Parts: sequence; structure tokens; C-alpha cells
Amino acid sequence: MKSDRLLSTLMLLQAHGRLSTREVAERLEISQRTAHRDMEALCTAGIPLIAHRGPTGGWELQKGWRTKVPGLDDAELQALLMAQPSALGDRRLTAAAQRAFDKLMASMPTSMRLQAHSIQARLHIDPTGWRPSPEDLSMLPIVQDALARDCKLTFLYTRADGELSSRTVDPLGLVCKQTVWYLIAQSYAGTRTYRISRMREAVVLALPSIRPPDFDLAAHWKQSTAALKDRHQTIATILALSDKGVASIERWCPMVPELHHRAARTLQKGWRLFHIEFESYQQAHFVVLGLGSHAVAVAPPELCKDIKSEIRRMHRASQQRR
Repeated sequence: MKSDRLLSTLMLLQAHGRLSTREVAERLEISQRTAHRDMEALCTAGIPLIAHRGPTGGWELQKGWRTKVPGLDDAELQALLMAQPSALGDRRLTAAAQRAFDKLMASMPTSMRLQAHSIQARLHIDPTGWRPSPEDLSMLPIVQDALARDCKLTFLYTRADGELSSRTVDPLGLVCKQTVWYLIAQSYAGTRTYRISRMREAVVLALPSIRPPDFDLAAHWKQSTAALKDRHQTIATILALSDKGVASIERWCPMVPELHHRAARTLQKGWRLFHIEFESYQQAHFVVLGLGSHAVAVAPPELCKDIKSEIRRMHRASQQRR
């Protein structure tokens, strides 16, 4: 829209000072004729633009003039920069957020903008994980549209077990956990959570959605994630790990050194004991076996017993194949 383009032009001039018509056109991906007309429109609207002629000429805002935004203190500025657009993960969302971010940065006073650039130079956010699992967010704009218009939404949904079914829901809100997006919605079976990347063929219906008057999205998410954690039945373990075992686990799992367990006195050189909490018994079993000779289960007793039994079965199977 022209109003958005004019505002973007104004922000560019505030951020970069003098710019030629060609530079404005290239940055906004428009023709030079359109850029020139936009400059004239800004002048007509009362924006104090100065036109400089010659090879180093261009357009420049009158010295000291700028749009105003409420001042930010140091804590607010740092918090804003920590929420960089790149953290959104999705390319289209990042691009849109970056444009809004640039407009806000351009409207800051010079001293604050210099401070912001200094903070940015010392901060990098990588939204990808060590084990990439790209999310398909093609349905996200449609979900956002349904939420904005308070309309019902219908879509095909693939459950974790692979079952595909049709859903019609009343959208209640969106939650982004790291780079994974979820829709919280009211269905015939109650309030449910849907992973956006598992949605297909979403359509906004011309029917108003029903929203409980007392629904609190943040409170609901906190409650549902707590319930999910309880269902996973986390298990606390004590593992003896070699240096290689420590390096393999510490990147993704919290570890607390165990110094007083009696097993610490009999460890080989370079081995240490750690308290480690896993999401499930099956996960603990899988990780200890996966680390092979670099991990030994010390507690709980049932895990130690199952690991030893599994190793014996593996040994027997190996002997039979020879």
C-alpha cells in the first residue's frame, strides 16, 4: 500500500540520511519514477524534505526533524533487541518483522540508535537447532487471519501417530515455543492444541468463532504444558560418564555433579558422576545404551538392572550371528 511505502521511505531517510531517488527505489523495490512521486507526496504532506542536485545529490530530511516515539530506558532497549526478528525462524515472518523492526530503529534518536547498533553487534540469535527439524508454516497466515477476524477455522490435521482427520475449531490463540508454532482452539472435544506444521488445507469460514469470555491464553498454556510434563513421568538418574559421555549429553540435557555417592570412590580416571533427569524411563534407557562404553547407570536400581539385561541379550545375539 502507498501509505506503507511512504512510511518506509521516511524511515529510510531518518536511518541513512541523504539518499538518491535510485537508492530509495532499489531499497523499496519500486521504479525511480514511483520513488520520485513518493518524495513529492511527502513534501505535500508537510514533511520537510530537502532536494539536493548534482552527482552527490539526493533527498534529505531537514536537520533535527524526525518522527517521535516514546523514549526507551536501557532495560527496555536491551529487551527489545533480544527479541530479534531472526528468532521467529520462518523466512516470511522474519522479513515482515525485520521491516517493522527497522522502522522502529529509524525513529529512535541518534544516541539511542548508536547504542542499539552497538548492542546488535554483540548479539547473534541462531533459531535453528543442532538437529534441524524445519517447520512448515504455510498455514500460519491463514490461522492468523481466522484469529484476527474471530472466525471459525477448518483444516486437515495429521496427528503424531500419522492419522489424518478433518477439524473445525474456534481459534483462541497462537503460541510460539522456540521455532514451533501451535494453535490453541476450542473443538467439540474441548480446548485442544494443534501444531501448525501438521495442518493442511486450512480455510477461514464465514462463521463467527465462540471465545470464552474468561479465557487466558498464557495461563492455559502454562497449565497444559505442566500437565504434559506430568504425563511424561520424568525420571531422575545417576550416571557415571567418561569425558566423551559428558560432552555428548551436556549439550542438550541439564546435568548436576554428584560428589557424595559411594560409587564416586571407585570410578576410573576421567570419569564423573552426575544427576540427570530424563523425560521418560524409555529415554534414559535409550541414552545410556546409545553412549555404549562411555556411560554406566548407577541409579535407579531398575534402570541398572534393565541396562545389564539388555547388554546380555545384545551379547547373546552377537554370539549367535557368528
